[in-house]
Amino acid sequence: MTTDAAVPYAGLTPDRVVDAVESLGIRADGRLLALNSYENRVYQVWLEEPFPEAGPTSAVVVKFYRPARWSDAQILEEHTFVAELAEREIPVVAPLAIGERTLHAFGGFRFAVYPKRGGRAPELEDPATLEWMGRFIGRIHAVGAIRPFAHRPALDIAAFGEEPRGYLLEHGALPPDLRPAWTSVVDQALDGVRRAFARADEVRRLRLHGDCHAGNVLWTDDGPHFVDFDDSRMGPAIQDLWMLLSGDRATMTRQLADVLAGYEDFNEFDPRELHLVEALRTLRLIHYSAWLARRWHDPAFPAAFPWFNTQRYWQDRILELREQIPLMDEPPLFPG
Repeated sequence: MTTDAAVPYAGLTPDRVVDAVESLGIRADGRLLALNSYENRVYQVWLEEPFPEAGPTSAVVVKFYRPARWSDAQILEEHTFVAELAEREIPVVAPLAIGERTLHAFGGFRFAVYPKRGGRAPELEDPATLEWMGRFIGRIHAVGAIRPFAHRPALDIAAFGEEPRGYLLEHGALPPDLRPAWTSVVDQALDGVRRAFARADEVRRLRLHGDCHAGNVLWTDDGPHFVDFDDSRMGPAIQDLWMLLSGDRATMTRQLADVLAGYEDFNEFDPRELHLVEALRTLRLIHYSAWLARRWHDPAFPAAFPWFNTQRYWQDRILELREQIPLMDEPPLFPG
């Protein structure tokens, strides 16, 4: 079976999800719950009987990868990294090895099966929670620094700034009357990003989670579980830290101090990377708009993001980038 890039999951019916799971010897009882994911398709699948590899649970989580986004080698590199973390008792949710494989295929789709783990969003207003998060991210990065990825890409200005800028301009995503203003402000913003990276100089790149926001952390009384390493890349350590910070400058400074208090118990942090906080935020804003534009033909996206591609959306993005430009030239946060 081949998939249409414009409707990549059209053939992923509930029956096919169940058939894919059962092709691995897992007995499903037919109940499914679609979980919150747009880049891939993720389902909780209830079991008719326990599956030993998943432990004592009545359900598993199955992720179907977006066709053509990652190569098999890139997916397996992510799986290997997460397995390394799990072997060191770092609380991550790793794909199950079934028949000595973590990546499977059925009906034209590649998929992985995960044990079901519960949890809630972390309370990032709590200093103790931030320190706890910092400790585990420090441990993740200590493992991530052991060796580089061979196949997965890097988080850099070209991939997250220049290429998305080009895509949005070349594919007519912008309203014609706002195109000059957006082009001007995005070019100024990218100049600011380059200055920030120049001030940081040659910081160390390591294997990262890559998308370490609160939605990818399941919190329990025993602490965090980190999930969804789908965006794992090579990049600076601060990428996995800055998304835990919010609020005004004074608030972010306190939050950063709490995170680093835990982080530096397990891994050294290079303070030069603090020059990159607002630059990485700027790159994420540009990349996010291009991500929505690339996926707009997937029917799930207009339904989930109806405000995208409106005049108001692009006006807000112009204002957002204008606000980012001076922030990138301010002195970096200094946790004390």
